[in-house]
Amino acid sequence: MEEIYEEYSKLVYNYLYSLSNNSNLAEELTQETFYRAVKGIKKFRNECKVSVWLCQIAKNSWIDYIKKEKQIKVFSIEDDYINNLLIQETENTKEEVINLYKEIHKLDETTKEVFLLRIKGELSFKEIAEILGKTEGWARNIYYRGKMKIKEELKNEEE
Repeated sequence: MEEIYEEYSKLVYNYLYSLSNNSNLAEELTQETFYRAVKGIKKFRNECKVSVWLCQIAKNSWIDYIKKEKQIKVFSIEDDYINNLLIQETENTKEEVINLYKEIHKLDETTKEVFLLRIKGELSFKEIAEILGKTEGWARNIYYRGKMKIKEELKNEEE
């Protein structure tokens, strides 16, 4: 199990960070994920890749955390990546940042998850596809549609 941890802990952490936007929580849930994986290793039947299995456990850990806390984390304005995300200007006003987050929040859950895995998790489309059990082309398509929808909405707000 130590070898699996060494190989996949960064992927699991990045996935959880993309969901939570909180490094401490992502680290805690990463540990919870591997704890659950150790407890459930006998249930793993090699029907999917280990990375997919671990990310599913991670997602369940995240969902359990949300249910336990009874709150859904709203995107933080302080996120570093936002300065270069979708808006081509080098300096964004607070209003532009808030508008961007509002548009991301409006996306359907699947598109939002793909979008955040790509941007926050810095995952490739191939990795996103593996995590979600889809094809790489599907992940690219969902991401592109989400990006275009956000750009269109932001453009409409400017007018």
